[in-house]
Amino acid sequence: MSTKITYTKQGDYNLPDLKLPEQDEREIGIWGARRRRYLKEHHRILYYNLLTSCKLHDHLADVNEEATEMYERLVKQFANTENVTEQLKAENQMEWVEKMNNINSCAREIVFSEIICTI
Repeated sequence: MSTKITYTKQGDYNLPDLKLPEQDEREIGIWGARRRRYLKEHHRILYYNLLTSCKLHDHLADVNEEATEMYERLVKQFANTENVTEQLKAENQMEWVEKMNNINSCAREIVFSEIICTI
C-alpha cells in the first residue's frame, strides 16, 4: 500500500495536505467536558495520546453517555429512597426543591468520582 502525500506551497515552504479522519458527530455534553478538563489537568499524557490518535472525541462522547445514564438512574433511586414524589411537590414545594437539590448534588458527586475521575 503506497500513500501519496501532496503538498501546498505557502511562501517558501511546502506544507503537507493533511486531513483528519472522519469522526462521528456525537454530543460531548457536560460530562464529556468535565472529563476533558480532568484529563487535561491531571492526566496530560493520556489526554494527548487520545487527542493525537483522534480518539478523544469518541472517548468523551462515551463518557458523557455513561455518566448521563448513571446520573439519571441515581436521581430516580435516591428520589424513591427519600420518598420524593409528585405528591410532595404539590403539597410542599420548598421541601421538594430542597430534597431534589440535595439528591442532584449527591448524584453529581458520585458520577464525578466514579466515572469522570477514573482512569
